[in-house]
Amino acid sequence: MTLNDDGDDEGDFLHGRLLIAMPGIGDARFERAVILICAHSADYALGIAVNRPLEGLSLGELLDRLGVKPKTSRVEQPVLAGGPVERERGFVLHTSDFATHDSTMTVTDGVSLTPTREVLEAMVDSDRRPRQSVLALGCAQWGSGQLEREIRDSVWLACDADEALIFDEDHDSKWTRALAKIGVRADMLSSQGGRA
Repeated sequence: MTLNDDGDDEGDFLHGRLLIAMPGIGDARFERAVILICAHSADYALGIAVNRPLEGLSLGELLDRLGVKPKTSRVEQPVLAGGPVERERGFVLHTSDFATHDSTMTVTDGVSLTPTREVLEAMVDSDRRPRQSVLALGCAQWGSGQLEREIRDSVWLACDADEALIFDEDHDSKWTRALAKIGVRADMLSSQGGRA
């Protein structure tokens, strides 16, 4: 699969929205997950979890392993576990003030996704970095009709994305804040509804 805009009519697709895992999802990899849907068509969906920091791994440590030399001090931010697919591959969500010619994909108004080394170098360069950015390892993917079935089965809720839910480092509260955006309190949800 390539990361590009395919021009499909978005209709009911969730491109650019956040998925919120229902309690009792039945898959520990997605328990209380908040996932930004970066691509969604009739054929597939791709998302990045935005509230799952990897323990013991900072941006600086990962960049050091990759041989990227920072030109700024913004390297202590956590790296996220973006999902269970392609866990060795990096995906950078960032504000749209940065773009590459052929590998940046628009996710939603003001937010883009770039999966190349060039964005990593920009993240730690005070002259080129995007205003906001976060690196995730791995992604979540769904095949044709799979995500739609999971939503019908009450596995996920959806809400509009905003910069705080995508980029801030208060990961523990993102699930609750995402629910609040659609007027739902966590204690109102049944753990019997969702299943993956």
